[in-house]
Amino acid sequence: MKWLLLLLAGLTVNSAGRLHAQAGKTAGIVSKYSAYLFVYFTGNQKKEEAIRFALSNDGYHFRALNNNEPVIASEQISSTGGVRDPHILRGAEGKTFYMVATDMVSANGWNSNRAMVLLQSKDLIHWTSAIVNIPGRFKQFRNVNRVWAPQTIYDPTTKKYMIYWSMRAGNDPDVIYYAYANKDFTGLETEPKQLFFNPGGTPCIDGDIVFKNGQYYLFFKTEGNGNGIKIAVSDKLTGGYQLRDAYVQQTKDPVEGAGTFALNDGSGYILMYDVYTKGRYQFTKTTDLRNFKVVDNAVSMNFHPRHGTVMPVTREEAARLVRQWYTPESVMTSAQSALIKKNNIVLDTAARKLYLPVLPGTPLRNFDPQFIKFPGVTIVPARGGFSKGPVSYTVTVNGHNPETFTATVLQDHNPVLNGYYADPEILYSKKKNRFYIYPTSDGFNNWSGNYFKVFSSPDLVGWKDEGVILDLPRQVQWANRNAWAPAISEKKINGRCKYFYYFCAAQRIGVAVADNPAGPFVDSGKPLIAAKPEGIKNGQEIDPAVFTDPQTRKSYLYWGNNYMAGAELNDDMTSLKPGTTKLLTPDKTFREGTYVFYRKGRYYFMWSENDTRSPDYRVRYGTAITPLGKITVPANNIVIEKDPVLGIYGTGHNSVLQIPGTDEWYIVYHRFTYPNGIKMGSAAGYNREVCIDKMEFNADGSIRKVAPTHAGIAPVQLK
Repeated sequence: MKWLLLLLAGLTVNSAGRLHAQAGKTAGIVSKYSAYLFVYFTGNQKKEEAIRFALSNDGYHFRALNNNEPVIASEQISSTGGVRDPHILRGAEGKTFYMVATDMVSANGWNSNRAMVLLQSKDLIHWTSAIVNIPGRFKQFRNVNRVWAPQTIYDPTTKKYMIYWSMRAGNDPDVIYYAYANKDFTGLETEPKQLFFNPGGTPCIDGDIVFKNGQYYLFFKTEGNGNGIKIAVSDKLTGGYQLRDAYVQQTKDPVEGAGTFALNDGSGYILMYDVYTKGRYQFTKTTDLRNFKVVDNAVSMNFHPRHGTVMPVTREEAARLVRQWYTPESVMTSAQSALIKKNNIVLDTAARKLYLPVLPGTPLRNFDPQFIKFPGVTIVPARGGFSKGPVSYTVTVNGHNPETFTATVLQDHNPVLNGYYADPEILYSKKKNRFYIYPTSDGFNNWSGNYFKVFSSPDLVGWKDEGVILDLPRQVQWANRNAWAPAISEKKINGRCKYFYYFCAAQRIGVAVADNPAGPFVDSGKPLIAAKPEGIKNGQEIDPAVFTDPQTRKSYLYWGNNYMAGAELNDDMTSLKPGTTKLLTPDKTFREGTYVFYRKGRYYFMWSENDTRSPDYRVRYGTAITPLGKITVPANNIVIEKDPVLGIYGTGHNSVLQIPGTDEWYIVYHRFTYPNGIKMGSAAGYNREVCIDKMEFNADGSIRKVAPTHAGIAPVQLK
């Protein structure tokens, strides 16, 4: 066992953990706590498998401490060099803190860990630690190959701390066990016993116990088919749990790592869990531990946690954590105003300048960025007001010298959609006299989104979120994943305006139909394209583009990744005309993202080059004399590409808009999120944002290279 000073620079963590305010839960104490400590890890790389802290005033808006770096060095407390699934507990007397974690590095394999780590602290800053190797300590468990996600709870009957965790021996199912910690919290003084007997013998992991009104509620994850979070209830801590045979997670995506904490205001509990395939958390609220409502819209975090837990803390404890691990720079980037594009805040630490991008039309006279003010933090002036220009803020964090920053409000129009979106398809609806953008919902690990949204605008600058228009799990029978790269067509069928929405799902292409541009859309019931064209062996059946020839009124569909194919659509717009499919791949630069438009006798074909995860993702073009004709590629055919000076990267997968009745054109595309995308590595390829810039032509019809901008375009006035 050793004392650890937690301020260790240059380290990172990847672990999933659970935090509890068990003293508050069991005793009903809520009034003395005024903030929340979130303990978590961040991923499956060794540098991410470590303990990190975050703080919140309200249990909904969390900010990482120590710049999201580890607060404890994993190699100093573990046998593997990594820890995951941290869980924190306030002791029964209210002054000692206990933390447990999985001793594991995932790179060694999911069946590789044998130990857990026990930690103890009096101040949340300095910790002692000990390793408990289960097969080494208990010979009857010598075949154990998983010791996962330990948690601690105080047993008022024995007046001891009980540790419970899931464990597996050989190929047997995972089972939740418990044992009592010794007085020094350095080991286990009793042999592990099975805590919960899952009906049917199916595996169960990630136990999380909440005490409420004389009963113990055990949240756990079932493994195998139909896995998810269930609850078992008992009036005894160490046994007798009766299963409530219903899932309580409010998503159809895979989840793990349930963590439950009581809100300090007494209004209920938060159940949060790791939606691990999407790289995000979901928060739900409950008052009865039976009915759960999603509250994600009220939650914000400037980090991506894995399997974490939350413990209420006092104002003094929060101030202590702030003094140790918070900085004036962190305060400046904590602006929470709903009028700010939070993904695009830029802090120049060298020049002490803060740039706050706001939504179009934001009134500046009394504009308040709403910086989060933790205990121990003061900001002068307390409010903003930017009508006269930049505002200087002096920030003092206890234990640090005051620092002054100059804040400037930016009214740039790019990105045009606030949040992570990609692959934008734009439509001018004649029926509604309004613009619509249909994007891929982005920000999910490995492009794992499963729903589509639409946004509308009268002027291409102010955009309204019209909501989800197609949810794969609920509305599409033939695919429930990888909702990518839609295309849209407005066309009159039998005198009525219909909207045909072509979309990717599970690397196939479907079509849904609606009477209005914002839906509701109804899927056709089967994929329109599910196989490669003849002669094609590589690539994916993705990225549809739809084009109606203004000369003939015939419509065409284009698609493909690593190849470009096109075919004429039948009059019903939901099927391809037999015998019309052609391979159109223009040259070796073609990767994906076809888009087709017509101007002055030419058919323009656009496509994206390189991988969407590459900073060099960019748009090229060629021309043809028919919609399915041979594409001629000009020598200088780059339409738009990165601008490192402006910090703009990954500009690609575009659509094009012509303002009705004019020769005014715009390119709509995505880029890496700015400013942080270029720091994300390959993850930048699924953390993208939508932009619009003007596109112009030379006298000979060639496209002038577009310079990507942050400013974007001025509002367009429709007649």
